[in-house]
Amino acid sequence: MLAGPDLKEDLQKLKGCRTGEAKLTKGFNLAARFIIHTVGPKYKSRYRTAAESSLYSCYRNVLQLAKEQSMSSVGFCVINSAKRGYPLEDATHIALRTVRRFLEIHGETIEKVVFAVSELEEATYQKLLPLYFPRSLKEESRSLPYLPADIGNAEGEPVVPERQIRISEKPGAPEDNQEEEAEGLGVDLSFIGSHAFARMEGDIDKQRRLILQGQLSEAALQKQHQRNYNRWLCQARSEDLSDIASLKALYQTGVDNCGRTVMVVVGRNIPVTLIDMDKALLYFIHVMDHIAVKEYVLVYFHTLTSEYNHLDSDFLKKLYDVVDVKYKRNLKAVYFVHPTFRSKVSTWFFTTFSVSGLKDKIHHVDSLHQLFSAISPEQIDFPPFVLEYDARENGPYYTSYPPSPDL
Repeated sequence: MLAGPDLKEDLQKLKGCRTGEAKLTKGFNLAARFIIHTVGPKYKSRYRTAAESSLYSCYRNVLQLAKEQSMSSVGFCVINSAKRGYPLEDATHIALRTVRRFLEIHGETIEKVVFAVSELEEATYQKLLPLYFPRSLKEESRSLPYLPADIGNAEGEPVVPERQIRISEKPGAPEDNQEEEAEGLGVDLSFIGSHAFARMEGDIDKQRRLILQGQLSEAALQKQHQRNYNRWLCQARSEDLSDIASLKALYQTGVDNCGRTVMVVVGRNIPVTLIDMDKALLYFIHVMDHIAVKEYVLVYFHTLTSEYNHLDSDFLKKLYDVVDVKYKRNLKAVYFVHPTFRSKVSTWFFTTFSVSGLKDKIHHVDSLHQLFSAISPEQIDFPPFVLEYDARENGPYYTSYPPSPDL
């Protein structure tokens, strides 16, 4: 094998791979970080639906693994095998539409898809690629009559004919009317053969020169940032963060008066000098990724924190720079509870000079009474020491405070 003998050892650890599954190994001696392995189906006409679903799963699962591993490019061989009797044209339709649908949803995470085909398959791919990846409105209009009646569901998955729901007559239609635009999905989709498929995102070499010269476009910067965040997210999902979770420094509680999710941060529970702050950042991403897709608010209890609990501005800047844009867009308020004069000054400097767009969202809250005007007390799980401190400093707001899970 071109990958070397170590690949065989890794394959034995996979304990097989069922039809439609996708499994990952290192690339070893190949010019690739990873190899994704999958098994295509056998084809029998009376079990056609099952074969279509299995072949779809092969392509979909390969792409999903590529996304989870933050791969910027992925290369496909022709998964359907002539030995297994799969009609080439039918299989090519499934391959192209599955890739197309996946890129429609997750196109920001994968920059390039390459189809590695032999001379036997090249003509079929040449013929069908314009149906799913038209390079212009003119090519799209020429291709439409040749699209099959069944183009699958919104993810390209085959549907049972009697339950089939049509999703669109023109899955590749761009929103504008400029016939000469050839950007498509904004990816460079090509295949290895005697002819290269047209580029869809302009001159790649020119983009690389701009990166080196520090003249990267805003869209390209956003794409680069998204890839970086996806790497952090992938690591957060794979790493053991139980030691950070045991601190109970970040948790979800109820909703505020506007129905937005409330996340609590307990400053006193963050032993900054004793923990790995990169792991703390990973834990924040692990917990917050699915929360930040909708509007949310943060309640930060600064109560009784010492110098060993203060998050320095460098860490906060790194967190702000790493997280996805949805965190910033959907964060509607930060309630800074029991601030000190020093923390107010630090917050002002940080939001004025280090980050933008955050200052107006921060509300300093000197007593729980003030906090309850935005969030009902029964919607917050309070650390006991916060209740005790506030009762001592400001007097009890309730005759009896809502029970805490730690009591």
